[in-house]
Amino acid sequence: GVWYTRHRRATVGRPAASRTLPLARGTVMMTLLVLVVLTATKNAYLASLSSYFTFYTIDKFGLGVQDAQVLLFLFLGASALGVFFGGPIGDRFGSRVVIWFSILGVIPFALLLPYANLFWTAILVVVIGFVFSSAFSAIVVFAQELVPGRVGLIAGMFFGFAFGFGGIGAAVLGVYADKEGIEFVYRICSYMPLLGLLTVFLPKLPSHR
Repeated sequence: GVWYTRHRRATVGRPAASRTLPLARGTVMMTLLVLVVLTATKNAYLASLSSYFTFYTIDKFGLGVQDAQVLLFLFLGASALGVFFGGPIGDRFGSRVVIWFSILGVIPFALLLPYANLFWTAILVVVIGFVFSSAFSAIVVFAQELVPGRVGLIAGMFFGFAFGFGGIGAAVLGVYADKEGIEFVYRICSYMPLLGLLTVFLPKLPSHR
């Protein structure tokens, strides 16, 4: 709040930031749709892991609750680091590069997870958590550059809708877990990251300082 007050005082009298779209309106709309789908899918997948991973490891590997929660801690910790480091990595290499690396790079690990033993499950969830979560910062920045001057719109689309979709997705997966079993759900979830192939539709933004 203190920073925002100082920022507002320092910017009094400055001309408003340009709201000119960097690409054609149709391209911008399609790209925003792709970004929302990527974010919603990512959040639904990560929500399924964070919500049911403890039950999955107990059911499949016979772990105790404490050991299962240690694995969950590794996943959540890696996810937090991924979100944190996704920002500076995006500053250095560009948001589009980070999105490509994160969304597509996680696919082989996600496909392997339901069939891995306990040791490799611990390794894979750390890799998945870090790599997949690193995309979020880059996606939000890419969207802000795509639609400049509309911070509220982007916040509503990605922090509101996409996060909410992740919670709804976890609830739906819980219904299937009750009917078909938790391992069945994890096999289905392993295919979710394949929607990351939609990143091929992300355009290059015009370069600027």
